[in-house]
Amino acid sequence: MSTTPPSERTRAKRIHDRGAYDRDTIYSVLDAGFVCNVAYVIDDSPYVTPTIHWREGDQIYWHGSSASRMLRRSTNAEVCLSVAHNDGLVLARSGFHHSLNYRSVMAFGVARLVEGDDMKTARLKTFVERLYPGRWDTLRPVTTKELKATTILTMPLTEASAKIRSGPPVDDEEDYALSVWAGVLPLTTVPGTPVPCERLDPAIPIPEYLNAPEPG
Repeated sequence: MSTTPPSERTRAKRIHDRGAYDRDTIYSVLDAGFVCNVAYVIDDSPYVTPTIHWREGDQIYWHGSSASRMLRRSTNAEVCLSVAHNDGLVLARSGFHHSLNYRSVMAFGVARLVEGDDMKTARLKTFVERLYPGRWDTLRPVTTKELKATTILTMPLTEASAKIRSGPPVDDEEDYALSVWAGVLPLTTVPGTPVPCERLDPAIPIPEYLNAPEPG
């Protein structure tokens, strides 16, 4: 487990013990979610755009419309990608020590374009299969027009770090005697009941991967 940040940009500047730099921790945080925020600069103005991400090995990917200004302008440019999960509200005995249990990752790199229909199709298959194992082969094949309308960007996860807070509130020692409730209110994302399309043939059953979704 690495305790050394890969760069000064990824080093935890405050509360150093919450920082983690090993791949297993970073990848587990990335793989537990679906939405990232990508920060980039257009004409000297900073922007942050939410989008869907997925990981393959040491590469992270995100995609969108080929008409997207964000994707066009961030190609071959330095970007910062971040992911965060809220795991619990931490209630302390003072307002100052209230906090949040969380897992987060920040990664820096140069965004590169995924090119070629075969490469783009393979990346999109990985994206779909990550969320719905077994679904890709049940779908109609993607078309050349759809691939042309889709841009996929990637960057290596060589400059990334995680920051995590877990556990109970930490109060001033003299406050532990106060008659104030303190603890953690856990937060989780729970899948709901699948809602079929209004035009779905009622004879088509709910796929097994939706009946028993794996926790993220």
